[in-house]
Amino acid sequence: MSSFDTVSFRPNAIPTDQADHLLPLRLRGLGLRFDQGTPILKDLDLDLSPHGCTVIMGPNGAGKSLLLKLLHGLIAPTSGRIDWGGLSMDDARMRQALVFQKPVLLRRSVAANIDFVLRARGRPRDLCDALLQHVGLAHKARLPARRLSGGEAQRLALARALACAPDVLLLDEATASLDPASVQSIEAIVRNACSQGTRVISVTHDIGQAQRMADDVVFLHGGRVVEHGPAREFFPRPQSQVARDYLSGKLVF
Repeated sequence: MSSFDTVSFRPNAIPTDQADHLLPLRLRGLGLRFDQGTPILKDLDLDLSPHGCTVIMGPNGAGKSLLLKLLHGLIAPTSGRIDWGGLSMDDARMRQALVFQKPVLLRRSVAANIDFVLRARGRPRDLCDALLQHVGLAHKARLPARRLSGGEAQRLALARALACAPDVLLLDEATASLDPASVQSIEAIVRNACSQGTRVISVTHDIGQAQRMADDVVFLHGGRVVEHGPAREFFPRPQSQVARDYLSGKLVF
């Protein structure tokens, strides 16, 4: 596999600490309910800087994946608003890429999955080989995507996301159920993207991964933001009892 700390697929990408073109995120009174039922997300107020890696954590049913879908515009909130730096949701979505827990791949070759995105975004077709090399799949370029292992399929999904040159990369349990080697590879790809200026917002249950990857942590419980702060403060000193219980394993994921 390639050297993840030196590769960039974003035009004019610059290090995170120098970037000023990324999208800040502001949520105000964000709520979600289905069919007039019990609210799933309730009055979320949240401000995220346009830099680094935010990890969203919390037990099952907290609303983590639904929040990610709201941020990407796949579903609309029942109340409140999402502000991506003043952009419309359609414009903001065009500057994002979302990778799901289970890769959704086209029924064609590995290379054709990348080529499809490059053509749709009007990007150079010769990036396909470089992207596949970067994620360690160059030797499987002609193979049908359905024949990839779980870890390989997720690396292809990440390569396809990077083909969009996203300002914001959204990850929904992207390493769930993968073996340790695959997890390590995917984390390296994500770290490289983040170092090149891509904003990362990731949902995960993997506490170890969150500790390795997060600059800041949003902790959800019962559809509300219970805590939000720097990872270096959250993990050793969570402020809420529910977060302490979660990190200690007393609260079921």
